[in-house]
Amino acid sequence: MTAADPALSVLDLVPVSTGQTSAEAISASLSLAAAADRLGYRRYWFAEHHNMPAVASTTPPVLIAAAAGRTTRIRLGSGGVMLPNHSPLIVAEQFAALEAIAPGRIDLGLGRAPGSDPVITQLLRGSGPTSDVEQFPRHVQDIGALLGADGATVRFTSGGEYTVHSTPAASGVPEVWLLGSSDYSAQLAASHGLPYVFANHFSGHGLERALDLYRTGYRPSEEHPEPRTFLTINTVAAPTAAEAEERALPQLRMMARLRLNKPLIALETVEEALAASPDDATTQTVEAARSRWFVGTGESVAAELQAFATKYGVDEVMISPVAGVYESEPRDTAPGRTQTLELIAAAQAAAAN
Repeated sequence: MTAADPALSVLDLVPVSTGQTSAEAISASLSLAAAADRLGYRRYWFAEHHNMPAVASTTPPVLIAAAAGRTTRIRLGSGGVMLPNHSPLIVAEQFAALEAIAPGRIDLGLGRAPGSDPVITQLLRGSGPTSDVEQFPRHVQDIGALLGADGATVRFTSGGEYTVHSTPAASGVPEVWLLGSSDYSAQLAASHGLPYVFANHFSGHGLERALDLYRTGYRPSEEHPEPRTFLTINTVAAPTAAEAEERALPQLRMMARLRLNKPLIALETVEEALAASPDDATTQTVEAARSRWFVGTGESVAAELQAFATKYGVDEVMISPVAGVYESEPRDTAPGRTQTLELIAAAQAAAAN
């Protein structure tokens, strides 16, 4: 790599396509994590989404633990844990255990969105309050304290204190990141002195403003004296531009379903997506999303990634490899997504020589 080349990382939603079981989808993602580890990617994060036929990444801690057994070097994390769905103590305990499993390799990305619809959100929170989103800043602080060597202190209104630790004898702690796609998350990360990731793969709108708010409002912390951020981007690379465009189509059509509030289904195969007859609204939504994705050959995508990192002043880009599958391809591996990682890494290495 040259000094101008960004480090590359991977965001995985564990996609589930037509005819694919959850077991096959998870097997495919674990093989992809092993490939990212082999190819020199910096980190591999799993997202949290619920009740979506095309997404199997419901429990990032479980997936991180499985990936830890398939990798040796790469950092593993959540992109992110949707904190309003969970008790801060449970999150802290889970990630303290993960840090013990893979010391020095765990990232805890925290998000404020629910990751699903209101019904699922209420089920995730059980009979508890529905206003946990309002407590997000305090819960972020609680997790930081629970993970620390001193633990957190509970103070009772009747008097007395009680100390709580996420694990009894930690030798290290996960690195905490805040995730978001709004001004709120950028300002919160800045005020807490935390690293920040803008979810550009999901929206892309408001990126410049969010980065400016984060950088100009940053309050240095002991762990992070300088602001630190990277960006996400949907990416497909293939030997030819034509194949890359075909492999991008299933995920583009799924994004259109989300935007247009259409019933969600398993991710189409490439052949199903090509055979579809979209309406005007779907076509327009697909075209708008495609304009913000990096799709092409390994060389063209690597060049776009470098220009993207330079434009926004980051030294790392996290790609979401969204290549679809052809019907003839095995479902327990991820040929198109693995190919994306391999081609981009090879192109970046060739450009550096």
